[in-house]
Amino acid sequence: MDQVVAERWVERWDRQQERYVADREERFRVIGDVVEHVCAAVEAPVVVDLGCGPGSLSTRLHARVPAARVVGVDADPFLLALARAGRTPVEYVRAELGEPGWVEALGVGSGWDAAVSTTALHWIAAERLEGVYRDLAAAIRPGGVLVNGDHLHDERPALRELAEVVRHRRAERAGVVENEEWSAWWDAVRADPELSGAFTGERPRAENDGRGNGLSARWHVEALRRAGFAEVGVVWQSGDDHVVVAVR
Repeated sequence: MDQVVAERWVERWDRQQERYVADREERFRVIGDVVEHVCAAVEAPVVVDLGCGPGSLSTRLHARVPAARVVGVDADPFLLALARAGRTPVEYVRAELGEPGWVEALGVGSGWDAAVSTTALHWIAAERLEGVYRDLAAAIRPGGVLVNGDHLHDERPALRELAEVVRHRRAERAGVVENEEWSAWWDAVRADPELSGAFTGERPRAENDGRGNGLSARWHVEALRRAGFAEVGVVWQSGDDHVVVAVR
């Protein structure tokens, strides 16, 4: 894929995503803060980006920790094509999280220093996600981390509603509520003649009518502890937007 074309579509993807995560860049910086700290004393750290999409987080992490081997994994071939066209040293692998052998497909062995994700794991059903967490607990070294930025709901209905209000009001103040919608971005991609040779026609299938798995922050914390992580908690939050860190 042409690099200029790909970069234009990734930039448009980033603006589209800000419609749903007004503080997306701050979330990226927080994830980078954690990864940079954990990898500070490691000569050649390994960082894996789960559900990397077109590489928005992967490329930012490479800039923050240039000595790291950053590997992005995603199931969508078109988004991976956009990521690879960026011509960064980041490696990209097509695999389905939770499928047998997905960890081995990355080709980085075990002993990872960090696994990260942003607005991706909420598309995985609970039972499958628990398996992914067990896989990660086996792959990440002691003292390494999983860092997940996502919309995580509160199980208490009044607090859940208030957190959503806070997120929506923040989006209004940031001026992103009129940004392109996710489905409109995909429609535009399919209509672009410059992408006719790269776009396969495949498109992610949203679960639960596009609402994701609906799992709470508490569910994630408990599932990660069951999987074998030693310490788990929220290190940053804005409304229902969380960054959860699990220390192996």
